[in-house]
Amino acid sequence: MRVSERRDRIVELLVEHRRMTVETLARQLGASQETIRRDLTDLAARDRLHKFHGGAMLPDRMAEDAFALRMAENQSAKQAIGTAAARLFAPGDTLFVDTGSTTLAFATALARRDGLTVITNSVGIAQQMSRNGNRAFLLGGEHRHEAGENIGPLVLQQLAGFQPDHAVLTVGGITASGVHDFDLEEAEIARSMIERSRQVTVLADSSKFDRAALFHLCPLSRLGRLVTDRAPAPPLLAALRGAGVEVILASTEI
Repeated sequence: MRVSERRDRIVELLVEHRRMTVETLARQLGASQETIRRDLTDLAARDRLHKFHGGAMLPDRMAEDAFALRMAENQSAKQAIGTAAARLFAPGDTLFVDTGSTTLAFATALARRDGLTVITNSVGIAQQMSRNGNRAFLLGGEHRHEAGENIGPLVLQQLAGFQPDHAVLTVGGITASGVHDFDLEEAEIARSMIERSRQVTVLADSSKFDRAALFHLCPLSRLGRLVTDRAPAPPLLAALRGAGVEVILASTEI
């Protein structure tokens, strides 16, 4: 890969994942960490990204555009997944729901029902759910404007005060070894939600299959259900079934 191609790919990855570590970028691009650091320095000098210790992120304006782009990507699949997942819950259920474009689609569908309680770090999800007789608890902490989410230790402290029936999560990737995420703060919140809930439901379109990320959330055996738009490839599907995960397509079960 030429230098210019690699640097363009770095920006593309940040559009997709918002922020990434040098280690993750080096692994995904097959380059040394020293090479990635030089790339980040050059890109930062041209105002294409913002460097922080150990990684990089998009500038605020670009990050907002990137989140809007993620909302538009695979939109029909995400809406179908959200609608199918909403049917799995009934009045009286209590749910953790984390931040993501797919979980926002889920909350939009879920908000048409009533009698539910949702605990979330997403401002948009809380706004969707706080109507029709539903209850919404918004976990407060450091606010990321571009994704409309709260993160950090204050979120984790508040989260520890809840023990709902369900956790409904979006993830960065699903492999035979488990589910993963690209963002440290979001991964910490997801892990805490998993630990404090009885059943875990993951919402993920098929682009997440066989895609590893730096931060491991949990093994497949901790999942109760995966709601997706297409069947995984046979090896991953076998791993999911072997772990006892119910795999639900947006239109039918498999």
